[in-house]
Amino acid sequence: MKTFIFPGQGSQAKGMGGELFDVFRDLTQKADDILGYSIKTLCLENPNRELNQTQFTQPALYVVNALSYYRKLEEAGRKPDYVAGHSLGEYNALLAAECFDFETGLKLVKKRGELMAQAPEGRMAAILNATKAEVTAILRDNALHNIDVANYNTPQQIVISGRADEIERAQAFFQQGNMMYHPLNTSGAFHSRLMKPSSEQFKRFLEGFTFSPLAIPVIANVTARAYGNEAVVDTLAAQLANSVLWCDSIQYLMAHDNDGEEMTFEEIGHGEVLTKMLRHIPKDAGLVIDDRAENESRPIPAARVQQALDNRVPPAANDIVSAWNAKYPIGTKVRCTLHDYDELETRTEAVVLFGHRAAIYMKGYNGYFDLNEVVPARA
Repeated sequence: MKTFIFPGQGSQAKGMGGELFDVFRDLTQKADDILGYSIKTLCLENPNRELNQTQFTQPALYVVNALSYYRKLEEAGRKPDYVAGHSLGEYNALLAAECFDFETGLKLVKKRGELMAQAPEGRMAAILNATKAEVTAILRDNALHNIDVANYNTPQQIVISGRADEIERAQAFFQQGNMMYHPLNTSGAFHSRLMKPSSEQFKRFLEGFTFSPLAIPVIANVTARAYGNEAVVDTLAAQLANSVLWCDSIQYLMAHDNDGEEMTFEEIGHGEVLTKMLRHIPKDAGLVIDDRAENESRPIPAARVQQALDNRVPPAANDIVSAWNAKYPIGTKVRCTLHDYDELETRTEAVVLFGHRAAIYMKGYNGYFDLNEVVPARA
């Protein structure tokens, strides 16, 4: 069993692609026509230092990944059993699965890169040597409410994404024990709720295209399960504003043993970012793939995508928290409408707990109260 995996943003480097542009001259010319500049010059020479700018990075990686895939097919003579891609790399996985052709994929990626480059200011940072639970707890306990987990890369490598000021403030909290904090060189808070407007705009763009049935199973970032043919638009749009479940995706694929034949992975494109991640992702011994259940689930993948979106912080909770913080400062005297407590005093700003609960920490009581159950003492 073989899975081809395609890297995303962060794998780019001057010189990537090498001789591929000359080997695939027709496709390189088509790329130049769509982009309006020489993709070969960008990748090999980077004369204007644009290769690390999102709107240029994404088309460049897509083209190099695609040409690398075509060369691999010529060498191997057979297609893989599964494909997956990390963030931008998911477009190359869909290309390999014949969801769209080279030119269509490049048009999608070009638009995606432009929208992400125009997204509101935000930052990202990689957290090493911390579990998912530890990262979530630190964000929650330190009132870093405008940060989301962008990438679950490995059990010990997680990327956070959010407002620039909170990403900067988070550094101190993630520099304890063996934890390591590395700010990433991105202009936006990719794969976070701050990308929701870009996601919605991208969805309208995607709806202008027709996609073909998938010839190879593609594992989606947002669900860590196989795409459904009818859910391409929703899944690609959702990916912009939701976590990349890369670790879960790889563990799902690892569970696809075939009569004792283990799944093997091969990175297609520039660099070894994903190959290095594989070394730190153990097989989930408890994950058993029931092909029948998987197939039965395929008619409703759109529901899974919506479920991923629904797991975000509901607007209602955000709205409640924002409204409270705009009106009431820390130290506000309040009373509980459900129980008889002595006069209470808020100790923190209001926050969203567990992704859905608007709450506030109470001085003296040393616990959170639901915002729907308290009112200012003077009311």
